[in-house]
Amino acid sequence: MDEGEGDMTTTFAVLGQFGDAIQFIFEGETTREGTEVGGSQFLELTWEHVKLSVVAMAIACAVSVPLGLWLGHHRRGQFLAISFSNIGRAVPSLALIAFFVAYLGVGFTNLTLALVLLAIPPILTNAYVGVTQVNPDTVDAARGIGMTEGEIVRKVELPLALPLIFGGIRTSAVNVIATATIAPLAGVNTLGDPIINASGYGDTGRLAAAIVVAALAVFTELLLGTAQRAVTPEGIKLDSDQASRRGRIQIPIRRHAST
Repeated sequence: MDEGEGDMTTTFAVLGQFGDAIQFIFEGETTREGTEVGGSQFLELTWEHVKLSVVAMAIACAVSVPLGLWLGHHRRGQFLAISFSNIGRAVPSLALIAFFVAYLGVGFTNLTLALVLLAIPPILTNAYVGVTQVNPDTVDAARGIGMTEGEIVRKVELPLALPLIFGGIRTSAVNVIATATIAPLAGVNTLGDPIINASGYGDTGRLAAAIVVAALAVFTELLLGTAQRAVTPEGIKLDSDQASRRGRIQIPIRRHAST
């Protein structure tokens, strides 16, 4: 062991169980049965976890955003959007996946469909609400200059609704990443395997997998937050900044001299 590796091992030791988990992620360990766990194996589990989450989110966005824009533009389907969102929040993730496994079987495709249904409600609701909150005068002005209904949706309502739409996408993405930890129950090995299979990975492997899942969720939140800020129209950014500054202004309190 060279000096650098010794220093790193000492650092992990100081962190206690948390340090053991980090070391498990990068270096792995050998079980009593002689099986290598952790280390490079975590890369494979992380890739499956990310792939499952990305595919589910891509399908959910492809379905929810156009439908939410259409319903919001025509001011129809408010009951559908809100009810679907409430149902999606009420149904437990494990129950939804168990239903798909029981009636459709295990596998990547069936599990993806379950995660799509989990991801759709926040995106659909935010897309609908985002379009309905666009100022009607802005829409009337777009019609007045000869824009078609499709152009109004693409060039007026969608850009103004993007902040809310991205808010729904961020919520769904974090939910999907967290729920994908129970994917091994449906026959897909993700980072949930060390969490569920504690006998094979031990408590250290379970904590290591939880750390990686949490890191993925935080990274996704930050990435989508940055993207949301980038696609938000400058006018909305200015209004938001001005409102924030007004909120920070302190109103002086007049004190009357006592007689």
